[in-house]
Amino acid sequence: MEESQEITVNAGDIARLAGVGRAAVSNWRRRHEDFPQPVGGTASSPLFSLPEIAVWLRANGKSFEVSLGDLVWQRMRTSVDDLRLGELVARVGAFLLFLRREPTAWRDHGTKSLTRVAEVTTDLPGSADLRLDDLALVRLVAELAAEHGPLEVFEFLFGRYAEAHSRQLPVTRDDVAALMVRLAAGDGGVVLDPACGVGTLLLGAASRANPPQDFRKNASKAPGTGVPAGRRTVLMGQEINETNALLTAVRVLLRGAEARIVAGDSLREDGLAGEPADAVVCDPPFNERVWGHEELAGDPRWEYGLPPRGESELAWVQHCLARVRPGGLVAILMPPAAAGRRPGKRIRGNLLRAGALRAVVTLAPGGPDLWMLRRPDGGRPPSQLLVVDAAEDLSIVEPAWRAYVADPEAELSGESRTVRIIDLLDDEVDLTPSRHRPQHGGLDFLRDFTDALTRFKETSALLPDATPALQPLAERQDLPTTTVGELAKAGLITILQAPARMSADEGPLPVLTADDTAAGAPPSGRTTLDPALVMIRPGDVVTTALGAVRVITHSGAALGPQLTLYRVDPQRLDSGFLAGFLRSADAARIHPSSSRLDVRRARVPMLPLSDQRMYGTAFRELFELEDRLRETRTLGETLLRLGFDGLVDGHLRPCDQGA
Repeated sequence: MEESQEITVNAGDIARLAGVGRAAVSNWRRRHEDFPQPVGGTASSPLFSLPEIAVWLRANGKSFEVSLGDLVWQRMRTSVDDLRLGELVARVGAFLLFLRREPTAWRDHGTKSLTRVAEVTTDLPGSADLRLDDLALVRLVAELAAEHGPLEVFEFLFGRYAEAHSRQLPVTRDDVAALMVRLAAGDGGVVLDPACGVGTLLLGAASRANPPQDFRKNASKAPGTGVPAGRRTVLMGQEINETNALLTAVRVLLRGAEARIVAGDSLREDGLAGEPADAVVCDPPFNERVWGHEELAGDPRWEYGLPPRGESELAWVQHCLARVRPGGLVAILMPPAAAGRRPGKRIRGNLLRAGALRAVVTLAPGGPDLWMLRRPDGGRPPSQLLVVDAAEDLSIVEPAWRAYVADPEAELSGESRTVRIIDLLDDEVDLTPSRHRPQHGGLDFLRDFTDALTRFKETSALLPDATPALQPLAERQDLPTTTVGELAKAGLITILQAPARMSADEGPLPVLTADDTAAGAPPSGRTTLDPALVMIRPGDVVTTALGAVRVITHSGAALGPQLTLYRVDPQRLDSGFLAGFLRSADAARIHPSSSRLDVRRARVPMLPLSDQRMYGTAFRELFELEDRLRETRTLGETLLRLGFDGLVDGHLRPCDQGA
């Protein structure tokens, strides 16, 4: 592989390529006079020549590898400034979409086939020139796609771009996005996101969609999707940023989804007008004052009232309702203040009276909230609103919503309750869930508080004895290392992942999910039997996209989506040893923006099995301490909530010696 003189890297890139932390790179620059000098960038973020860095690392005995994926990414970063990097990623995405749709064109005609890229990708949005003039980059991308596939290559490049621009890109939390799609768009059909950003919500809908061939099957449901067979899932999206719209389109189209993505301002210029959706999911921009208040004053979408200038979110709510068919659902994220701000009370009241607003859910202490709406279809509106405080447990939302949909007049228990709409239509029309938290009965509260207090005392009392036996060293010990990829090549590790289109929502077989792994909880997902499933075994090491690591102790469940499983040869590698270094090493932290192209780069020390087991024991003790701290924190938060509630509601009173 040729390392071009044009390619530059920053300190973070060097750290990733060498498998060390950024601090190590800073130390090298200070301690070694022969470390390469910057060739560009700024004083705070210098750029170095990749070939010079490669020579220095190898000359100093540092483990170093430039994968084809790294070479492509670094060439892209070097060829344009940061402001145009997203556009270049999108252009590469258009080329990858061309390779997916015309798999033999490049092999048969090489660069001559580039003249057909625009013709084959006419469904991409915007007016940007999608040509790639860097033919060397084109060849590298084509080579990478031949090895890993166009979709995986694009997600790798997009992930690197998202990691470098995390503060600028609008990304909805993965668990929240999945919840919104399940609640509003679980039955497929036409799904719209009018503020689609880089496509997080639409990708969630795409993952639940049937592949095209499944639509022609006669089964009542397509396998593993929960979507009725014969009902196509069509994705529609609009995004004001043209580059982000293009990135979204590439991401969904590379997955084979039927989609139409347009660029433009949805409120001022609806590019999808006249195409009603079956469901709308939306994470709109918050607190925008320049959203078109004056020019849109007479817009027919404001059926529930003209949104105040400072309430752009209520404009988005009404836009979403106007774009969904009668009876269709809307799931939209809102700032917590939108539930109680005085200027918006008239619109909130009208939404309640019409039966359009069905639920308000607190997702996190600082927001956002989730509003569930249903466009009125002439039927009798419900007399109650569902309010849910899910700040401590997101899993309670879906059961509460399903129970409410089945019977809006029924009484609910736990952190969910229904509130009479007539009681909400006062001078404030405040829908904040915490204001309508269900009141505890005296006996119920006494039982809950006593149980929480007892469990907290028992759990916290165990913490002093939970610390592992670790010996401090006077000097840092350097351990010889290898990579997970090399261990896999040597047969010490087998790396496995769940099937690409696996569902974890229903079926007879338990599934270990990413949330289960992060929380150290038992498998909570369900799926149908499939020979392609990966069944977990005791001793397997499982990692999540957010860097959580778990050593499996029980069998009988399938590996869930977005998890990576490392199955070790126990005669040569200790699973606890591997888990500890995967948990701790920077190179092993698998961020949401990374891809499987980098999984094998995690570094692990080379030690005898006896030493591995000693490390493994220490790591297991640390994992157990982490679990106990997590449990103690959860119990402490429950105790705090019950304590405040009890003092306010009159179930508790202070005593002389304290609680």
